Amino acid sequence: MEIVTAVGHPEVREAYLRDHPLGRTHEANSNGYAVENLGRAGRIPGGWWRVRLSRADVLGVVLPWHLSEGGELELVPRSGSTVAEAADRIRAGGAAWGAANPVCAAKLRLLRWAPFTPLFLSTAPVDHPDYEELKERSGLIHLDGLHRMLAWELAGRLPERALLDGYLVGDPGAVGGPTGRRGPWVR
Repeated sequence: MEIVTAVGHPEVREAYLRDHPLGRTHEANSNGYAVENLGRAGRIPGGWWRVRLSRADVLGVVLPWHLSEGGELELVPRSGSTVAEAADRIRAGGAAWGAANPVCAAKLRLLRWAPFTPLFLSTAPVDHPDYEELKERSGLIHLDGLHRMLAWELAGRLPERALLDGYLVGDPGAVGGPTGRRGPWVR
């Protein structure tokens, strides 16, 4: 992860709404939920940061509980999982996973070749029931972008170098650096 600059919450909210309008009509529009998460995340000490992420960074993002848009098979357990683990679960489930989770599978198909848009992450879980039972309580934690991160990984599109834009709230020092050490760092 590369830290670009500190930013304010208004810039983060504006960036989110530019790519994810609240009124967008599509099945299972969760943009309002994400805006609520951005507000909850503002309580995490450390402020907001623009960052650039690599594939390794994204694969390590901790995802909260996700029931696959009302599907039959849970994608992320209440204890959480990383993007890498969730992508492996989808790969292992194959066509049966997609058939059991049609809305989630449709989002993944739609986003495979979508342009890269910023991801929204925190260094601690937000105060919401979907995050209550997360085993990992620090690092890179999802606020918005679950389907995009998974779709881009499944399509083999995540960049190896830190080229993917994102916004991070919290102390960047809470995220392990390239050698696994804790502390502020830039690559």
